[in-house]
Amino acid sequence: MRAARLIKMVLLLQSRPSMTAAELARELEVSERTITRDAQALSEAGVPVYADRGRTGGYRLIGGYRTRLTGLARSEAEALFLSGLPGALREMGLDDAASAARLKVSAALLPSLRDASDTAAQRFHLDAPGWYQEPKTPKLLPTIAEAVWDDRMITGRYRRGHDREVERELAPYGLVLKAGVWYLCARSGGDFRVYRIDRFASVVVSDERFVRDESFVLPEFWEERAADFARSILRSEVVVRLSEAGARQLPYAVDRAAATEALAVAGPPDELGRITVTLPVESYDVAFGQLFSLGPELEVMEPPDLRERFAEAAARTARLYDQEATTGRGARG
Repeated sequence: MRAARLIKMVLLLQSRPSMTAAELARELEVSERTITRDAQALSEAGVPVYADRGRTGGYRLIGGYRTRLTGLARSEAEALFLSGLPGALREMGLDDAASAARLKVSAALLPSLRDASDTAAQRFHLDAPGWYQEPKTPKLLPTIAEAVWDDRMITGRYRRGHDREVERELAPYGLVLKAGVWYLCARSGGDFRVYRIDRFASVVVSDERFVRDESFVLPEFWEERAADFARSILRSEVVVRLSEAGARQLPYAVDRAAATEALAVAGPPDELGRITVTLPVESYDVAFGQLFSLGPELEVMEPPDLRERFAEAAARTARLYDQEATTGRGARG
């Protein structure tokens, strides 16, 4: 523990002109008294740590000292490429490795380049989760992430539906964070499949390592599989009539690709400027929740049961506002 702290202290001093005892204590999460003892230990070990006295003093390295302790470990190098995703790193248990990697890179850079990380961080940030939802970290994510990094087989119990679990032996190839939801891309037998991390009930990591298929490219696989998945869940159809405003809003209410394709093949507008669209949807329940947000800009034509459901909801809404107008609850003073 102390050895790691001493190394980190040297790297911090190498990456900056000087640091006060308070700054070092804050970075290393120890007391200023411990910093004084650590500086003395480094000096005795031959590391030229010099202490400037006074109000503006601090610790610095003298004589152009450069440590050779800047080699990146494998986990640190891998984590470094994800350093623009601090939340994702934290959820996978890799934030410490990424922090160490960034520090080593900073220490190894020329003085003129040491502000590169801060410059980039001020200009680019990736916020992966979607709006209006509280992201939850699947409890088994760190375990699965470790297996992915080490190319180790896993045996997991996976929930299918509400009350059914299946056991799968998987070669975990990669992780994908999509709109705040974590997915595992894994090989089961000879096929590659996608699994939601939060549906794993249990996971056991094996000592056995698998040999990766070099033709597998995670971004390409995910792009293709995500498109196939989006199409596969759209098993039902509805026919709707849309105003011009409704047509503009439709891609924001339902699956964007499905809406775009449906609008592209729609017939010409009627005399009121409305177009009729046949739209694939996941289910009628899902369609009700999505399409009702368009309000009077959309009219459901088919199926009859869904049209009736919309009519009943519209009538209840109208009665609610009629009641408020009658009682004065909806009036503004």
